Amino acid sequence: MTDLEEYYNKFNEDKRLRSRHGIMEFTVTMKYVHKYLDMVAEETGKDKSNIQILDIGAATGGYSIPLWEEGYDVTAVELVKHNLGMLKAKGTGVKAFQGNALKLKRFEDESFDLTLLFGPMYHLKTREEQLQALKEAKRVTKTGGYILVAYVMNEYAFLTYGIKEGHVLENIAEGKLDEAFHVRPGADDLYAFMRTEDIESLNEDAGLARVQIISPDGPANHMRREVNALTEEQFAAFIQYQMAVCERADLLGASAHTVDILRK
Repeated sequence: MTDLEEYYNKFNEDKRLRSRHGIMEFTVTMKYVHKYLDMVAEETGKDKSNIQILDIGAATGGYSIPLWEEGYDVTAVELVKHNLGMLKAKGTGVKAFQGNALKLKRFEDESFDLTLLFGPMYHLKTREEQLQALKEAKRVTKTGGYILVAYVMNEYAFLTYGIKEGHVLENIAEGKLDEAFHVRPGADDLYAFMRTEDIESLNEDAGLARVQIISPDGPANHMRREVNALTEEQFAAFIQYQMAVCERADLLGASAHTVDILRK
């Protein structure tokens, strides 16, 4: 069993999505998933049941299952058997398989109208692996289709773990921060952290065109204690704030996550 599998065997992904920062991330992300599904429908003339979605790194089905419940044709791929088992146990019509984002050999070229790559880029630590995953997502997506890719951002990692939790000097000593304070994960680390220029470089090498890039959760992950203390009405206003500012370029890099929206 890999370190990643051991991690997700203990990590409660469903609980994370039910947290307030998880709710914000999901709510804002789904706004844009629906935006581009509507674009697919408009451009192809397909109804929901004929729009094919691939969710790579689907975890326990946080996105796959709601999209299937809306009537879309959804296929999910998940590396971790524990997560896959939880997804399948929910008894939906999502077609779920174990698989690796680096080699989607089960699927032919040009198979899907919209592809989600929401988990794998968090854990692929080398640029070569990141590029390979992006190219595989491109390969299985139809020409004219859309690919939505999620990343964990560098400044969130530095500010949270380095500053807030007090590990900055330790990280520097261990070589996990370069001179520009770019986080460099060690062999024992599970997450990879990106800056906007890193993402743009990957897109260029993969031959993919960006439609737009958004931040689904903004500062919510930085401010978990404060966000959890909000009333329901206040939290609803905070979500509306993030909806309003999630496309602002000046706020992207310091957000916890970004979703890069690409077209093949």
